[in-house]
Amino acid sequence: MLLAAAAACGVAAEPRLPTPLGPCQHFLGNLPNVTAALCEGAQLRDSGTRSVRGVPLFARDIAAPQAKVRVLVTGAIHGDELSSASLALHWIQFAAKEPLQTPQPVHWRFVPVLNPDGALARPPRRTNATGVDLNRNFPTPNWERDATVYWEQRTRKDPRRWPGPKPLSEPESRFLHDQIQRFKPHLIVAIHAPYGVLDFDGPSVPPSKLGRLYLDQVGIFPGSLGNYGGVHKGVPVVTIELPNATRTPLDAEMRQMWLDLHRWMAARLGSDAQGAR
Repeated sequence: MLLAAAAACGVAAEPRLPTPLGPCQHFLGNLPNVTAALCEGAQLRDSGTRSVRGVPLFARDIAAPQAKVRVLVTGAIHGDELSSASLALHWIQFAAKEPLQTPQPVHWRFVPVLNPDGALARPPRRTNATGVDLNRNFPTPNWERDATVYWEQRTRKDPRRWPGPKPLSEPESRFLHDQIQRFKPHLIVAIHAPYGVLDFDGPSVPPSKLGRLYLDQVGIFPGSLGNYGGVHKGVPVVTIELPNATRTPLDAEMRQMWLDLHRWMAARLGSDAQGAR
């Protein structure tokens, strides 16, 4: 049924890109509030995984000495939420400059642009190159039943929210799923836009606020990262919804969000992470 939906959504096959470029050649000029110095300083590395159109999925690891807490940060799972990728790049700068100044040593793994095909499209689009909403493509229980019903009945077959033909049908969602399996994060931070709230799924007490974003849990969706990671896998998922998809918060606000996240992690993740494998 969902296979037929791809044609109904009008998704055409797209040509693959030529030899992959470096991250800054892709992202400079496409992401808001990202300078050459910031992008180059992020030192993103090719993960070896390619998007549908052949763009590398870039990542960066920053590990403080003796880090026992692992945190996975993702941006731009929806390609039209460009500010989410920019915030992740700014946070990489903070993590690289301050590994010993935060309340607890952390091993960070950043994936600033999980959906490069959507982010680099003109205009940017929510879905990946095959028209799949990657944040509905994770293998939550009863996905085959629930994802179809939700898409058909609750979204009225909105093509921007098509969950795909099967869970993990897309290279981008498979990549993130593999990162969760291998990296075994104690926390996942998923950056989105533009609702201007803070969401949370999973165990532990959620943060009440990050910067000017206050907790407002919006529900659980079939195939979403919050549902898969927080509810099914038991890994806390903090979902940041920035107020604007094409404009980042002020630098001071981005830093305050970073500091608030650290304080919450020190209070809520420290003992749990010490005993985790």
